[in-house]
Amino acid sequence: QVQLVESGGGLVQPGESLRLSCQASGFAFANFAMRWYRQAPGKERELVASITTTFGRTNYADSVKGRFTISRDNAKNTMYLQMNTLKPEDTAVYYCNAVAYGYDFWGQGTQVTVSS
Repeated sequence: QVQLVESGGGLVQPGESLRLSCQASGFAFANFAMRWYRQAPGKERELVASITTTFGRTNYADSVKGRFTISRDNAKNTMYLQMNTLKPEDTAVYYCNAVAYGYDFWGQGTQVTVSS
């Protein structure tokens, strides 16, 4: 019933851009705070960006500030991560996460590889 499906990952060269999408279904999307996490090989999973519900307050990891933009479209039950000026250190599996009181949903992840 509950689904979070990421898309938009792929292989790009340094300096290029990607836009990730997270399509949600089976729950009240507008009532959930949304987050993007990533996990690089050999590293702990880290919080990349978050966005709150009604007012859409955003926060970013220092490593992506000024390059990444998180957004959401509640009418489409979709969250996005616009990633610009990508660097090799951005290479990771990116995960969509939805949180509310008593709930914690995760997607399966999408691979982003930044390499020349």
